[in-house]
Amino acid sequence: MFISRKSLSRSVHDEHQEQPELVETRGGNLCTSVTVWRKSLIVTCKGFTVIDSNGNLVYRVDTYVGGRPMELVLMDGSGKPILTMRRSTNLRLVGTWLIYGGEVGEFCTSEKPVFYLKKSINILNANSNVLAYVYRRSSDKRYAYVIEGSYSHRSCKVLDETKRVVAEIRPKDALKRGISFGLEVFVLIVQAGFDPGYAMGLVLLLDQMFS
Repeated sequence: MFISRKSLSRSVHDEHQEQPELVETRGGNLCTSVTVWRKSLIVTCKGFTVIDSNGNLVYRVDTYVGGRPMELVLMDGSGKPILTMRRSTNLRLVGTWLIYGGEVGEFCTSEKPVFYLKKSINILNANSNVLAYVYRRSSDKRYAYVIEGSYSHRSCKVLDETKRVVAEIRPKDALKRGISFGLEVFVLIVQAGFDPGYAMGLVLLLDQMFS
C-alpha cells in the first residue's frame, strides 16, 4: 500500500504547496526526480537542499544543533514544516525514529506518529542488505516498507509489502564537465503515488543512521 500524496495531504502538505513535477521515464512510468544536496543554504547550519528538474527549491533542512540531533524538521521551499522526525527515547524502541506530519510542539504528547522507522540490526537479520523498516504503529510485527541497499554508496531502494520499488536513491552522474559530484549530491526518484516529501524524510533518517 502506497503512502499517497492524498493520504498525507492534510497532515503533511498544504493543498496550495508546490509539489515536485512528475516526469515520464523511458519505460512510460511517471515519477518524481529531485536532486539532493547534502548542505544547508544557511552557512551556520548543517542540512539538506533539494531542487527539482526545473531548478526550483522544493525541500530544505536547516539544523543548528551539532552532533546527532534528537529532532529533524523537513520544510518545503518556503520554509513551512511538512514533517517532524524525532529519535525515540523509549528503551523498547532503540534505533527508532518517530515521524509526524507537519510541525510538532516540543512538549506535545497528543500527536501520534504517522510512521516509525527502525534501523535494521544485522545480527538479528539474515538479510544484511536491509537498512531499515518502516511501520505504521510501534506495535506492528509486519513492516509497511523496507529499505535496502547501501546509503554510504547512495544506492538504496524503498520497497512496499509487495516488494514494489516506490522510491530510490541513486548517485548523481559520476562526472559532468570534469566535475565529480561525489556523495554530497545525489538523486532521489519517487514513483507516482508515493509521497515525495515522505521519501525525502526517509533520506534524512538514513543519513542520521548511516553517516
